[in-house]
Amino acid sequence: MNELNFRVATEDDAAQLQQLVESAFRTEDSRKGWTDDLGLSSAFRLDVQEVLAMVTKPDSVVLMATNNENTLLGSIGTSKRDANYARLFMLAVDTSKQRGGIGRQVLAYAEDYCQLTWGVTTLGLNTLSNRKQLISWYSRHGYKMTGETTPFPREKFESLLLPDDLCLVEFEKVLGIAPAEQAT
Repeated sequence: MNELNFRVATEDDAAQLQQLVESAFRTEDSRKGWTDDLGLSSAFRLDVQEVLAMVTKPDSVVLMATNNENTLLGSIGTSKRDANYARLFMLAVDTSKQRGGIGRQVLAYAEDYCQLTWGVTTLGLNTLSNRKQLISWYSRHGYKMTGETTPFPREKFESLLLPDDLCLVEFEKVLGIAPAEQAT
């Protein structure tokens, strides 16, 4: 398992984060159902200005995971929504390091960060409804589907023919409860 160092991203990190997230979201993976087969990954674009907005937004941080050589290996966005609730977004891992446990470490660090820094008790996140393996991965890490969905931003992918039922599946996790306890 890689030894990771974590820190909060600054404006100076925006270009590096943009490259990591865009490459991670655009990578192709041989595991069926892990990445999409709709062409979304090849059409995904993230502007550096969008990353700057995430980094500078009040009550929001992007957490960076680096190795001992200060190479960026993973990142995740966090946003405090109220006294007890925060959202996680855009979990990304360097494509050459995927499947090595970095995503799990970044997710766990983000959970701890939100709980210790903001005192929140519940985290929310979402993922594409067609990414069954990722849905399963979040479930194994204690996230439960809420039964709610959010419309997919089709306007960003107008050139693609997308299924009518494509949406974002909403998840929540109550912090401080082991995944096995949440399943009951």
